[in-house]
Parts: sequence; structure tokens; C-alpha cells
Amino acid sequence: MTAKEKKIIQSTLKEILELLEVKSEFEIEEKDDLIDIKLTTEESGIIIGYHGDTLDALQLILSLAVAKKLDKFLRISIDVGDYKKNREDWLKNLALETKDRVLVEGKEIVLPQLKSWERRIIHLLLQNDDKVISQSQGEGRDRVLVVSPKP
Repeated sequence: MTAKEKKIIQSTLKEILELLEVKSEFEIEEKDDLIDIKLTTEESGIIIGYHGDTLDALQLILSLAVAKKLDKFLRISIDVGDYKKNREDWLKNLALETKDRVLVEGKEIVLPQLKSWERRIIHLLLQNDDKVISQSQGEGRDRVLVVSPKP
């Protein structure tokens, strides 16, 4: 991430938060191909929303606004109050428990109602596993993650 890109991300996020009338501070860090933003506010519940829906929407709006200004897309992730970190820990446990169930039951298990970033975490965790495979099936809101025993 260049200094110009960082400045545009900072100013765009600041503008969005001002429009939402949310007082906050944030830190921006680059990790591999991801721009990671840690947001600190006393109004974290408003930013997170129901099951993280508002946080996902904020992240999408910021990504699109920044992409329009830079003429290129940057993967941006926003976390507030360690919501995503805690969710990632829960998802890692879910992946391991699901793997164990698949191996014990000998059949595939479907994990519905996961957001794309949540499915990605599970895929990455299981991608090099020698006993199970994971894949996404379906379209849109009906997309699910399926964990199956390897043949």
C-alpha cells in the first residue's frame, strides 16, 4: 500500500464515519494482500449491527469508495471491538469440530448461513488437510460450505 492509497483510505473512512455520526479512532495495517483496519469506538454495537451485517456493509462501502478513487480494488477488512477476531476463533473451532464429525460419521456436513469471509477462513484452515475437503455450493444467500471426507 502506497502512502497515497493509505491517505485515501483514511480520509474516506473518516468521511463515512462522520456521516454516520460515529466517533472513533482507527489504525490501518497492510497484511499480505489485505488492508486491515482496527476501529475503536464506544459505539461498536452500532457499527457491528445484527450478526455483523452493518460491519460488512461498512466494509463494502469503504472498499467501493476507495476503489472508485484509486481506479483499482483493494481488499479491505474492518474489525471493531475484536468482533472478527473472536468470530475467527469460533470459526476455527467450528471447522475442527466439523472435521471430526465428518470423520466419525463418514459423510459430508453442510454449514449454512456463513458469510463469504467466514467460508474463506474455514476453506483456508482445511485446504491442506489430508482427510477432508471443503467446498462452497449454491448461489447468493443460499451458498453453503460443505465439508466431506476425502475419497
